[in-house]
Amino acid sequence: MPYQSVFRPDLFAGQTIIVTGGGSGIGRCIAHELSALGAKVVLTGRSREQLEAVSAEIVEDGGSVDVEDFDIRAEDVVAEKVAAILERNGPIAGLVNNAGGQFVSLLEDMSQKGWETVIRTNLTGGFLMSRELVRQCMSEQGGAIVNITADFWNGMPYMGHSGAARAGMVNFTETAAIEWAHYGIRVNGVAPGIIASAGLDTYDDTAKARLKARMASLPMRRFGTEAEISAGVVFLLSPAAAFISGETLRADGAVPNMRPSYQVPDHERTESFQGFHRAVMPKFMDE
Repeated sequence: MPYQSVFRPDLFAGQTIIVTGGGSGIGRCIAHELSALGAKVVLTGRSREQLEAVSAEIVEDGGSVDVEDFDIRAEDVVAEKVAAILERNGPIAGLVNNAGGQFVSLLEDMSQKGWETVIRTNLTGGFLMSRELVRQCMSEQGGAIVNITADFWNGMPYMGHSGAARAGMVNFTETAAIEWAHYGIRVNGVAPGIIASAGLDTYDDTAKARLKARMASLPMRRFGTEAEISAGVVFLLSPAAAFISGETLRADGAVPNMRPSYQVPDHERTESFQGFHRAVMPKFMDE
């Protein structure tokens, strides 16, 4: 069964789009949907093995894909690898800054190294990728950039490093949308809430228990799906969003709108969108 996208199949025909962190999770899903819509997808990440595995999936599904493994936090490496990608693939129409990572820790227990590693991964890397594509390609032909952030709006206890980086990325999005508008570049973001993907299985047992307990307090009584995030990314990359720039689309099930004074009635009324035919759900949710 192919990807069940809500968008027309040839939406990105003839375009090449880079997806950072494309070897797993949300990035893997976005890459699959873009490929299903006609794009040639360039997957980047640090694990060649993961990238090759997703590349094989896309080829099996009939898509076109390229792979480049490197660390987006290294300035000289980013410039070199972007140049190599452009040499092989020609102009890049879109960039999805999806790569990111964090670990569970209270601020008082966090080392400077841990803090800076997450900031560089979740903020600096997206800046470097965007800047190099503008310098080497998009300043001449235009393009669209979508930055994946997170639901940090009311603070991120246990992940303060990631919250700070994601907030910075939203402001970067707003600034870049102004500074690069005259190049014909649109810059937007998508801020996912808790998404049910296999990546949640990497958390420790305490974090998993905390996640399961949160389900009862969510307005929609469920986590989001990778396909629900990918759909927002596709929309913002598409011509339908031609007059949208500097915006961050929340895809979080209204969680930041909750107030202590209101209790959502128990329900099972919100059906999830399961468009990704190769999605892998977190195992611990069924335990």
